[in-house]
Amino acid sequence: MRLTEFNERVVLRFGAAYGASVLVDHVLADFGGRTAAQAIEDGVDPREVWRALCVDFDVPRDQW
Repeated sequence: MRLTEFNERVVLRFGAAYGASVLVDHVLADFGGRTAAQAIEDGVDPREVWRALCVDFDVPRDQW
């Protein structure tokens, strides 16, 4: 997954304002306590970050 697709999915699922907050405020336990933005900045594949967000926010599996 490219970063642009990741960002599109975040906006579609959470909205622009809340999505931006989710990326910088929500801590992902699967990535050592980093936020989604930190994980991506550290080189984690956006697809893995998206899946972790989906799990944490109970996104229906067909939207992963």
